[in-house]
Amino acid sequence: MKKLLFFLVCGLLWFSSLRAQQTQYMVFEFIKVENDQIFDYIEFKDFMEKVYRQALNDDQINGWDFWALQSGGDQSDFQYIMITYFDDPVKMMNGLEEKRMIEYTKIAYPHLSEPQVLKLFENALSMRDMPMRLYMREIVSTDDSFQMKPGVLASFDLMKAVEGKFNQYEQAEMEVFKPIHQNKIEKGLMGHWSFLRTALPQGSQAKSTHLTMNMYKDYMQFFNAQAYEDLEQTAEERKAVNEGLNSRDQKWVYLATLENVVR
Repeated sequence: MKKLLFFLVCGLLWFSSLRAQQTQYMVFEFIKVENDQIFDYIEFKDFMEKVYRQALNDDQINGWDFWALQSGGDQSDFQYIMITYFDDPVKMMNGLEEKRMIEYTKIAYPHLSEPQVLKLFENALSMRDMPMRLYMREIVSTDDSFQMKPGVLASFDLMKAVEGKFNQYEQAEMEVFKPIHQNKIEKGLMGHWSFLRTALPQGSQAKSTHLTMNMYKDYMQFFNAQAYEDLEQTAEERKAVNEGLNSRDQKWVYLATLENVVR
């Protein structure tokens, strides 16, 4: 019995470790909604949370977030960011077909008829514009137990590696900046950090090549992190930071609050 319990515990630990090591793929959809339709769209995203919950139950996605933007490159560009998480690049590229989404809606709202569901989707699609969609692969993230829940704060930093310094920039994020963020987390100044590479779009005309996600439990933690200065940083470490900063161009920083989450 003790041996059985031992192997069961080891198996659970191995499974948890395997899940932690799985590569995450994400689709970022930057959404613009006309001002006179924002309240209708707020109702729609609450509806969509229940639909994506069914997609999670069906193992088609790993999660879904809906973020309200507080700031960005141009206040009129976007109001929301929707993130869908996948464990497979093919699933990410295929996305969720409308037919499947309708089936999930029927499960989530059994009292709605198919014509009602179709009408709901048509209305939602007509009120939003998605001028930017990014397909991303997570490269590295901090070791933490941050809980995603409505109200948490995040900054989404869109980066573009300097031409000829793509590998140098990625190495800097993994070897220089990740330890800095990990240190902040251990000091209670941050919740989570991850570094993502753009899968699509690509090419010299692409606006960004990478993205970093910086998570905070609230504004207090966010502002404390901004004010923090590591007085123990050595001259060599400062040099490595500066070289890393010079290997990329920070295109935009979007500050957002999490409103809906499916995990």
